Amino acid sequence: MCFSANASFTAGVVLTTIGVVSIRKSQTRAHLLFAAIPLIFAIQQITEGIVWLTLLNPGHTALLKIATVVFLMFAQVIWPLWVPIAVLFLEKGETRKKIQKVLVGMGGLVGLYLAYCLMVYPVHAEIIGYHVTYKQDYPSRLANIGAILYVIATIAPPFFSHVRRMWMLGLTVLISYLITELFYEQYLVSVWCFFASVISISVVVIMVEIKKGHLLNA
Repeated sequence: MCFSANASFTAGVVLTTIGVVSIRKSQTRAHLLFAAIPLIFAIQQITEGIVWLTLLNPGHTALLKIATVVFLMFAQVIWPLWVPIAVLFLEKGETRKKIQKVLVGMGGLVGLYLAYCLMVYPVHAEIIGYHVTYKQDYPSRLANIGAILYVIATIAPPFFSHVRRMWMLGLTVLISYLITELFYEQYLVSVWCFFASVISISVVVIMVEIKKGHLLNA
């Protein structure tokens, strides 16, 4: 969350609670990756809270660097892999599984590329206009392709799922991305993660549907 350290830590606590509720709805191991999405967001938000604190209190350069890399690892490397894999594990039909595997492949490509960039090129965080922005000196020639693959891998999987109401997750993440792109473009990584974490409540709704066995074929 890009608004303050307190806001990030508060979001982390709330999302942890949501994550615990979501995981308690799990009935099989196949459900766990999907149910854990709010917990992953919680860790990410707490990490950005640490980024905030270290930016506001100079003298913690090493901790700031670690927190920045960890936050970006979650935002850019883990999510494009976690989302399609989590949805894939819920699928039963072979056709849908094939589609989800393609999306996993896309997520894997962009995740590996961004992990490489994160390790090789300099990154740093700073506060600008009451927001945290992340400066990343990545190669520009692959930026557009990487962005397209990232968006597809993180937004498309729910729309190809057979699980009832799974589309809610994809739609809310898509809307949050568009809002962030339009109004917070300079702080896209931080702000979009905040909006996406807020919609984690949809994960609980979906887990309730799964637990009840209310699954419909599209």
